[in-house]
Amino acid sequence: MPGKLLEGKSVALKIKENIKLEVGSLKTKYGLSPKLVSMQVGENPASEIYIKSQEKTARDLGIDYELKKLPSDINQDEFIKAIESLNKDKSVNGIIIQMPLPQHIDAKLISRYLSPLKDIEAVHPQNMGEIVFGTAKILPCTAAACMELLNSIDLLELYGKEAVVVGHSEIVGKPLALLLLNKFVTTTVCHIATGKRGTLPEFVKKAEILIVAVGKAGIVKGEWVKEGAIVIDVGINRVEGKIVGDVEFERAVEKASYITPVPGGVGPLTVTILMRNVVEAFKQQQGV
Repeated sequence: MPGKLLEGKSVALKIKENIKLEVGSLKTKYGLSPKLVSMQVGENPASEIYIKSQEKTARDLGIDYELKKLPSDINQDEFIKAIESLNKDKSVNGIIIQMPLPQHIDAKLISRYLSPLKDIEAVHPQNMGEIVFGTAKILPCTAAACMELLNSIDLLELYGKEAVVVGHSEIVGKPLALLLLNKFVTTTVCHIATGKRGTLPEFVKKAEILIVAVGKAGIVKGEWVKEGAIVIDVGINRVEGKIVGDVEFERAVEKASYITPVPGGVGPLTVTILMRNVVEAFKQQQGV
């Protein structure tokens, strides 16, 4: 029997309902709506899609949204000054920096100049530290989306489960591993060196919860998936005009108990989590 589909849209709708109610309540109390500013350097087709999704979702939820476009040749010091200006602007509650940035700008360095209170993607070292200690209220959007999908499964007991995270990026794999550990999930992280050593299949085969975030189509073969595993595929890849994930879906769905479709799994949740983070940032700035 094929695994049940873990679709992000239904989970996102429930979260959006709560966000909309909370935004309305905050507006009544403070006379203000939470405000998000998105910073885009130059033009990037992939960023444009995400920006449009942000703008629409913000509008639907009553969150103010502003896109701040900067020239592609802006130097790093000027970019930092633009960030610091938004940090000081009391009308701005959340800041997101659209990726990728031009090569002459150091993305890791830039994240340090965001105000931790306005960093709604939790990329600032201080916010990453809060995740380590299990005290974070603002979480990286994609990692948090994966956790929401797990939480949506009825009667799933995370405590003691064996999870394998494939991919160790700063925005997904690493924070996700920490979030799982905070729930007492026995967590293994695989990466490029695991693949080069040839041991990726044996780790995947042990996973009761498998989360793959690499960005390489079919890097995890369906036959490796453990019978009854929960599979969350974060990957989005274009192959011969189709959008596919990092896991071979057709074979994996026959073995998994639950599996995310691509598209339609993690993606619909990420923007919703972003908006939830904006509201949380607003509350912290108001001392709530």
